[in-house]
Amino acid sequence: MNVLELRASLALALVYVLRMLGLFMVMPVLAVAAMDYPDYSPLMVGLAVGGYGLTQAALQIPMGMMSDKWGRKPVILLGLAVFALGSFIASQADTMAWMIVGRILQGAGAIAGAIMALATDVSRESQRAKVLAIIGIAIGFSFYLAVIIGPLIAKSWGLAGIFSVTGVLAVLCMPLVKWVVPNGVKVSSGDTLPQKGQLAELVFSSQLWRLNVSVMVLHMLITLLFVQLPVTLLHFDMTLDSHWTLYLPVLGVSVLGLIIMMGMARGRTPKSYLFVGVSLMGAAFLGLALKDNSWWVTSAAVVLFFTGFNYLEANFPALVSSIAPAGQKGTAMGIYASFQFFGAFLGGMLSGIVTNIFSPEAAYLVGAISTLIWVVVLSGLKEVSRVKRITMSLDNTVAPNHHLSAKLMQVSGVLEVTLNSNSNAAYLKVNRDFNAVEARKVLESG
Repeated sequence: MNVLELRASLALALVYVLRMLGLFMVMPVLAVAAMDYPDYSPLMVGLAVGGYGLTQAALQIPMGMMSDKWGRKPVILLGLAVFALGSFIASQADTMAWMIVGRILQGAGAIAGAIMALATDVSRESQRAKVLAIIGIAIGFSFYLAVIIGPLIAKSWGLAGIFSVTGVLAVLCMPLVKWVVPNGVKVSSGDTLPQKGQLAELVFSSQLWRLNVSVMVLHMLITLLFVQLPVTLLHFDMTLDSHWTLYLPVLGVSVLGLIIMMGMARGRTPKSYLFVGVSLMGAAFLGLALKDNSWWVTSAAVVLFFTGFNYLEANFPALVSSIAPAGQKGTAMGIYASFQFFGAFLGGMLSGIVTNIFSPEAAYLVGAISTLIWVVVLSGLKEVSRVKRITMSLDNTVAPNHHLSAKLMQVSGVLEVTLNSNSNAAYLKVNRDFNAVEARKVLESG
């Protein structure tokens, strides 16, 4: 990477870390800290934990499309401002109802698509995967860091302090976006951002809907876990500020489990490994649903949960990328992200309702039953090989047509071709045998 690409990737990764820290720090804290509010109830806790997911799900695709019209940075800055406003409202809330309003506003700052598009704009095709990988690593790092430091910040400043820190971090991101991230040449790419005309086709895709439902259930379950687990830990006389002593080793062991599973898979994503991931999460919820659990059983269950969660969270996006048609990855990922955030909302709602009517153990049991339904959904998923996506510019003198597509399909390693006359580009799905020189000659000759 050159200096410009390195600066862009690190700055955008930092923006992602600071923003996601704010969202994630609340998760291991809110269920316990919210007990001090006058209108406390398990249902209100569920809404407060998952409420941001509703607006994130609704606005993820529209905000990405808006960045094509208004520009990346204006949309990102707008999203950060709305996110900060929601954070400050939540920090000043004296009732859970107002806190939920703040959380819903936080979710309205749905800028993930615009950030990824800006990263694409400021990087060369040959270096784009590295830039996006740095941002992806930052997202994962922010989750682990937030789960550990959230309880510690809550001890010193309370729940209001977490929301205040979140708002300040969002404000600090603004000068980073404005002055540190370089301005790129905006490229409207179907492999980067959602395209309106592709939505209906991809929502009902026979394979993609299984992954969309899967990521919805995945994030439903992690939200359900964090609505229940902090309260469960109180039964072992663990104060909120000591919860990190469980989370830190558990996350460490689960990451080790992820590394082992990824190593055994050897760069592939066998369907059997997906079933293993789901089974680990189901076993975790069954263990947590048992009454009068010991600390060791609870700890083991949480290790199982995060091992399965980490593996599935790491592999589902790659599967979406492999299955989505050439030139339509942006739309496929936009739909995927919307289901992901809706899952967070659904998890909070489901956990709150079941706990209100029955018990925390019943909520864990609902999580276990959900994994059985999930296995049925995944059973129809076809195994696919990992592919690489290439975007190549068309010569202005060459008209996109079926003849050109047919010639490109004959190039070594090309699996799928989509020509786009609006962006004057050829979108290719290729394997390791792809011959870029041969493809460029075809595009130049027409």
